[in-house]
Amino acid sequence: MASVLITGASTGIGRATALRLAGKGWTVLAG
Repeated sequence: MASVLITGASTGIGRATALRLAGKGWTVLAG
């Protein structure tokens, strides 16, 4: 299982990245 920590995930590129990875099955820790 792949996991990722993304900071700045509330808007912009961080949010888009978090949503895309979550959609591909990653475990996303967003802050």
